[in-house]
Amino acid sequence: MIAYNTVAGSDDLIMERIREGDSTAMKSFYKEHYPMIMRLVTQNGGSEDEAKDIYQDGVIALFDKINARSLILNCKLKTYLYSLCRNLWLTQLKKKRINVMQVTEIEEYTILEEPGIDEKEKNLHYSIMTQVMTQIGEPCHSLLHAFYIEEKSMTYIQEAFGYANTDTVKTQRYKCMNRLKKLFFDLKKTNE
Repeated sequence: MIAYNTVAGSDDLIMERIREGDSTAMKSFYKEHYPMIMRLVTQNGGSEDEAKDIYQDGVIALFDKINARSLILNCKLKTYLYSLCRNLWLTQLKKKRINVMQVTEIEEYTILEEPGIDEKEKNLHYSIMTQVMTQIGEPCHSLLHAFYIEEKSMTYIQEAFGYANTDTVKTQRYKCMNRLKKLFFDLKKTNE
């Protein structure tokens, strides 16, 4: 298998390798762009652990879009990832009630909004998500609710749910998010 190389490989080639499950491409992409997000988060009031969480969530979202072939790029893949992570971090800052107007940009990127989603589609997504949350079952429902709605820390969830450590919580959250996404897209297909 050819090694991943951003100089030699275009974004289309990188996305194709990710779709094919090329672990070398995925690992290289992950490692290459992590320092950029670490700087963004840590220079804007976040910890290294928060940066890791934001980056992991951003990369998962990006890889899911790549695998679903729903990503339409009008910028570099690196820029899109930065934008995803930046938006996740801004959301986190808002939850902490920190003034988001003070966020220092690390690099010059065009901040992207999700293209083509109108109000009707947003309402449909909300309706589907509400249904999916009732179907997801335990412990996923409680874990996702505690983390995203109640904004509980990984340590709190570890202790409250009886997990061995915070890495186990992160793994379980990842599995629950994947299950949630699968249920969401399956239900969305039936509504189209």
